[in-house]
Amino acid sequence: MAFVTDKEELKPGLVIFRRGDLQSRDWYCRVRLPKATRYKTIALKTPDITTARTLAYDHESEVRFALKRNLPVFNRPFSAVAKDYIAEQRLRAQRGEITMGRVKLIESVVKNQLNPYVGKTQIDLIALDRWQNYPSWRRSLSPGRMTRHGNVRPMTGAERDAAKALADDKAKQKGGAIGKQTAETQESENTDWIIVSDATIRFEMKIYRAIINDAVSKQEAPPHHRIEGMPALEKQRRDAFSLEEYRRLHTHARTKWVDAAKTETALWYRAMVYQFVLIMCNTGMRPSEARNLRWRDVMEATDKNGQPVTVLSVRGKGKSRQLVAPSSNVGKYLDRIRAIAVSTAPEAPVFSSATGTTERTLYKAFIADLLKDANLRVGPSGILRSTYSFRHTYATIRLTEGVSELLLAEQMGTSVQMIQEHYGHVDTIKHADLVLQGMSDWEPQELAAPTDAKQTVQIKRNARAKINTEPRKPH
Repeated sequence: MAFVTDKEELKPGLVIFRRGDLQSRDWYCRVRLPKATRYKTIALKTPDITTARTLAYDHESEVRFALKRNLPVFNRPFSAVAKDYIAEQRLRAQRGEITMGRVKLIESVVKNQLNPYVGKTQIDLIALDRWQNYPSWRRSLSPGRMTRHGNVRPMTGAERDAAKALADDKAKQKGGAIGKQTAETQESENTDWIIVSDATIRFEMKIYRAIINDAVSKQEAPPHHRIEGMPALEKQRRDAFSLEEYRRLHTHARTKWVDAAKTETALWYRAMVYQFVLIMCNTGMRPSEARNLRWRDVMEATDKNGQPVTVLSVRGKGKSRQLVAPSSNVGKYLDRIRAIAVSTAPEAPVFSSATGTTERTLYKAFIADLLKDANLRVGPSGILRSTYSFRHTYATIRLTEGVSELLLAEQMGTSVQMIQEHYGHVDTIKHADLVLQGMSDWEPQELAAPTDAKQTVQIKRNARAKINTEPRKPH
């Protein structure tokens, strides 16, 4: 290092030095960790070389003591550890293990949520209680998407306290008086709506947990700070389209939305998007799998009964699999895309742009416009629907039709546990005949409709005879 001056090696792996880039004449020491290429640098805060040597030996002993007992060696803030974690994820993206989009999402969560919460706190001081208190603090930050669609609930006392503490912290940073009733604190105390969805908080806490556990594995945090599991937050049900909504969506697209295009390019895109929606709802593909789909990945085959099926070899989330769909619908939709595609070469993308390149956004703006135009943009839970809603629609309808969870999990490239967690509510509908079995016996049975005049006369005679034989009520 160019700024190192007056360097003196006290023993292998332990040196003291001064910094030439500073005016101070204080000494520093650097301790090399055993069986590693990492060093710990410590400011000795003394200009006296004799004192510096003694302090360097003391610090080296403390480092070895900590390593022997699996204690943290580096006192770094969460923000610095998170920065290293993001750098590692970026390398994973370059190797193709994850997408660069996911790295950017992690960066956004760290910058906008986690750093404001624990960014300045030393990593070895962040214990389980900070983890457990994150949801209350997070809801005190700002309105979430759910509030814009009427999905509200009163804030809890803990959430109000967190909101007030956040406002006080901001006031302190700006040089204001803590506890003073500013417009910001007034708003936080009078707010009675849910700030952010539990699904969003859960996702952010997964990143929080990954960073802490990464620090533990690098001995930057004590082993007992490792975080296991997830907090007991409500799991957000994924908004699918009901069968009636799905029919309304594709009918609206076919009869109104596509033909309403004002330019040839817009007409091409709307026609492509319409087929895209139909294919996604009939295959259960992930958006990433649809983005990667090439014409060489599309094959025709027959099932054991000789019925034609379309086989798609898809890739996404670092895995490859094959899914099947009826040729009578999905095969027909693919033929329609072939008819308007710029290229159907083996390496060409199935879902392309108007210029033939891969459609990176998967027609995001067009799909949002279609859903809004069909009045289906917002689901029952108040969350904006997106391309992923088509996958959930497929899963919901397939389960309702009686497909086993195991077969559906294999078809969709997920686990049975994931199917049960997110689509368990479908069982009530799927098994309605068993749940309601015998309930018809609770109600009076209707008389069967007579088939001819003789039966009608006989029914009336039986009814009169029953009335005449019953005891009369006392007056």
